[in-house]
Amino acid sequence: MAYDEVLADRVRRHLERADLDAVEKKMFGAVCFLDRGNTVAGVFGDDLLVRVDPDDMDDALAQPGARPFEFRGRTSNGWVHVAGEVLDDEVLDEWLKAAWDATAGLPPK
Repeated sequence: MAYDEVLADRVRRHLERADLDAVEKKMFGAVCFLDRGNTVAGVFGDDLLVRVDPDDMDDALAQPGARPFEFRGRTSNGWVHVAGEVLDDEVLDEWLKAAWDATAGLPPK
């Protein structure tokens, strides 16, 4: 599956503006952005995949365009897909900030 290069560039620009030290890695037909070895966000197809605090899943899923991340028939707690069409600059920034905050407390890998 190819990923949306325009959305990936928007994520890159957000990370640069926020002066966040992310590592970019292509995997699973997507591009992912990692902090200290932990995946923070990724662009899968036309969607953004973001890490969220598992305690905040209900609130995250109540947002427009959000749906649970499912892999091999299982829902992954702490991960949300966000439809690309809802990601104006402000919404994208909010999701990426939440994802970065959710990852900040994780130990390095």
